[in-house]
Amino acid sequence: MGEPVAPDGDDDRPLLRDSKLAPEQIEILNKAFDRALRALHLVDRGDPICEMVARTVIEVAKNGMLDPDAIAEETVRQLGLP
Repeated sequence: MGEPVAPDGDDDRPLLRDSKLAPEQIEILNKAFDRALRALHLVDRGDPICEMVARTVIEVAKNGMLDPDAIAEETVRQLGLP
């Protein structure tokens, strides 16, 4: 299954484009990513740090975490950002 596509048809989550994850898992990653960005006060998704955040969210989730808040918190901690 692919990742969700924005309502206008643009794919805004390229790291999950070819993912074999279930829609529920993708939803968890999307929520965690959005929460991590909010915690880091990042609004420009074109900012290169956003890709680093996305990759870290995916890595954290690979360890079995299922709670988007916990994934986001651990992502911010691992990145060492405030």
